[in-house]
Amino acid sequence: MHMSMNSTQLRSSRFSTPNLWVNLKPIKRLVEANALKMEIIPNPKEVDGVKVLQLETAAGAAIRFFEHAIGINVPRSRFLLVKATSDFLLVQSDLYTLVDGFVIRSKARSNPSNPSIELGPEFKKVGNFLARFKSIPSIVELDRLKVSGDVLFGAAIVLKGKVSITAKPGVKLEIPDGAVLENKEINDPEDF
Repeated sequence: MHMSMNSTQLRSSRFSTPNLWVNLKPIKRLVEANALKMEIIPNPKEVDGVKVLQLETAAGAAIRFFEHAIGINVPRSRFLLVKATSDFLLVQSDLYTLVDGFVIRSKARSNPSNPSIELGPEFKKVGNFLARFKSIPSIVELDRLKVSGDVLFGAAIVLKGKVSITAKPGVKLEIPDGAVLENKEINDPEDF
């Protein structure tokens, strides 16, 4: 069976992969023979305030059931993994553009690493994330961003260097349109 993996990273002897390309005929044979024994992985989560237990299987682990299966290591420079809204902020920003189906990094960024972005739980769901931005800030010159609490971003904001924004409980911080925040720590409205 040919099993190729796209967007794969090797971590010791394990695969971490969001994409599998498979020929379904060998899978059908294994399922019909009851030979595809996959481990169940319990994953506790909270959905709309209710604690649930999601049962998962690691599809990449199925590689051991197939002869001649291969994995392809695709370097991080070739793809952008979006698993959280902090990753979504990166790809929606001016740091990357989509050109002919390819994600291209801005040549204006001199730092070879992506900025470190840490968003609080208020930004976790995509709908909440989108509601907190009039437009996505410019982050080409950003090194680190940490945001927590009830924070709203206006339009045409520029973030540079290391920026930390923390709204205290019960306080809403609104970053004004056109603000340029460079190496700034903001904890209340007077910090603008």
